[in-house]
Amino acid sequence: MKAAKESAETGAYPIKLTAKLTLPMLAIRSQAARAARYSMALLSIAAAAVPLAASALTVRLSPESPQLGDTISVIAVPDSGDTAPPTVTMGDRTYPMFQLNGIWRALLPTTPLETPGSRTIRVQDSDEVRNLAVWVQDRSFPTQRIWLEGGGSGLTETERSQVAAFKTLVTPERFWNGPFLRPTSGRVSTIYGVQRYYNGVFANDYYHRGVDYATGVGTPIIAPAAGRISLIGYENQGFRVHGNTIGLDHGQGVLSIFIHLNDIYVRDGDFVQAGQTIGAVGNTGSSTGPHLHWGLYVNGAAVDPVPWRYDGVE
Repeated sequence: MKAAKESAETGAYPIKLTAKLTLPMLAIRSQAARAARYSMALLSIAAAAVPLAASALTVRLSPESPQLGDTISVIAVPDSGDTAPPTVTMGDRTYPMFQLNGIWRALLPTTPLETPGSRTIRVQDSDEVRNLAVWVQDRSFPTQRIWLEGGGSGLTETERSQVAAFKTLVTPERFWNGPFLRPTSGRVSTIYGVQRYYNGVFANDYYHRGVDYATGVGTPIIAPAAGRISLIGYENQGFRVHGNTIGLDHGQGVLSIFIHLNDIYVRDGDFVQAGQTIGAVGNTGSSTGPHLHWGLYVNGAAVDPVPWRYDGVE
């Protein structure tokens, strides 16, 4: 039995593609003719259902039924003689693929700002093209009313530029392994995807880009997975909204950001292991009380961290 999840997200499970095929009744007179045609039909079905050996591009997707906020993992096994990575596109964007234990894998983010429904994921190597249809389910996100005092009402140019640069990182190494750890103790005060009114004004094109943990000032924060520290920001150096901030690069476009910290125990460029203490919970920046905001970004978009914690992402 899995631990109770922090929100109602479904986990990531590999797709098992199946097809139910029916043969039309063959209007024939002889038993021998029926048997011959039936055998030929079975051979045709088998040829269509089983990838060609050595020359086929095999692709699978995970999770089976993604919903807004999920990360879609695209796993491709190209022709054994093809050394170049396949290309993966969804919509008008191409996503990087990285080699992992003899396969290629790309991570495609989805967010609450998107329209639910059908997507086509195009995977192409030097010989073949596969177009896979996936249905991204809708989700119902709650609404909060937040009243802020202090911290300022907008990002400074310093934090805007540094945080934006951090979110573009796509390093080739993969540092994480398996499900992510919970970054701090305390109750979950705000789940991913929540919409908000700030001081009575609805925030358009906004969703809560992470999970908030409400706990006391000074509570330790640990790295949820291994990675390299790639952003350090301080409230007194222009991080007016984020407050004291740590950005952690887990590799291959997967990034964690921790904001509103009281203390920072690492330096830019440090490599940290999963479970290593990196800072302490605070109430800096635009914050309504002591808490940690943990955001998880995949190829520049904030995704739901919960599936990464409980099920992991292939």
